[in-house]
Amino acid sequence: MRNKSKVEISKEALLHNLRVFHNVAGKKTKVAAVVKANAYGHGLPEVVSILKSKVDIFCVDNIDEAEQVRAIDDHATVLILGYTTLSNIKRAIEDNISFTVYNIETLRKMVSLKLTQTARIHLKVETGLHRQGVERRELVEMLRVIKKYKDKIYLEGVSTHFANVEDTLDPSYPMLQLTRFNEAIRSVKSKGFKPPLIHCAASAAALLYKEAVFSMVRVGIGLYGLWPSRETKIALAVHKRNIKLQPVASWRSIVAQVKKIEEGESVGYGRTWFAGRKSKIAIIPVGYSDGFDRKLSGSGSVLIRGKVAPVVGRVAMNMIAIDITDIPGVKTEDEVVLIGKSRDREITAEEMADKIGTINYEVVSRINPLIPRIIVK
Repeated sequence: MRNKSKVEISKEALLHNLRVFHNVAGKKTKVAAVVKANAYGHGLPEVVSILKSKVDIFCVDNIDEAEQVRAIDDHATVLILGYTTLSNIKRAIEDNISFTVYNIETLRKMVSLKLTQTARIHLKVETGLHRQGVERRELVEMLRVIKKYKDKIYLEGVSTHFANVEDTLDPSYPMLQLTRFNEAIRSVKSKGFKPPLIHCAASAAALLYKEAVFSMVRVGIGLYGLWPSRETKIALAVHKRNIKLQPVASWRSIVAQVKKIEEGESVGYGRTWFAGRKSKIAIIPVGYSDGFDRKLSGSGSVLIRGKVAPVVGRVAMNMIAIDITDIPGVKTEDEVVLIGKSRDREITAEEMADKIGTINYEVVSRINPLIPRIIVK
């Protein structure tokens, strides 16, 4: 391995997951690939290069990510889901990038600009998440402004986002939000608008609720072969829907050193772990600056030669130690799997997330972007 650590991206798995969501959405529904946050840690350039010409739209968080996508695929349709600052509105319009709008200040800025191009916007409505979104009492005024300046503003889409699909088996709140969203769509259409892209479903909602699949779905975590939650898997099983996702990323490192320590000797900062016997320790050149969380100190594990090796002592900025006493033959630069498979054993992002009290989204998106992403079969 040329690098101390790498993330392998399976092209085959990524395309498999895309096919799953195309099948779920149906032929008439566009599938948008969400590649924000460095494609959930999988590498935006690598993911976009694989999906180029295979998805209808790429969704990002900001203008810089949008331009990253365009640098790889200059014909891509790109939608900014996050906030576009007033100073970047002109840039987005000139680059023909669609962006999400939910406040009147953004509209006022658009109409004040002297541009020959039309802004392509997606109006995000508030239905119960109480984050980004136009409140119902503000919707009529914003539609009035858009209609007045229809030569400058094209209402390409209307969207919302669910608050509680992933963490519950109770559909009542998603259905309430869906009712509110349908009301908002009726208001939009009553003013004469016919936006081609109506969307509210991310991965979980797309899998669970057919009524949430409009003209587009936004697929993020599921695209990368990771389940939005255990509840999503359970709900699908209850309804006897056989959906198989394949993890796209595996995170691998190497052994930097093998050393023997005596019984009673400690390992790492703070002397938090002491050998209960004569032991063999391997030093792995990854740490919390790489995204291997410090909470994995004394609780995490890795795979080497198809066997589980526990993390001993504290996770440092660029190093961890593992106990390989019971794994014979380990030598310098042997492969170490942090996430992924080694022979018939596997460590998942979900397993790592459980140990540090978070979710798989955070585990993968926090893998340092400087670590190379390598596309494999």
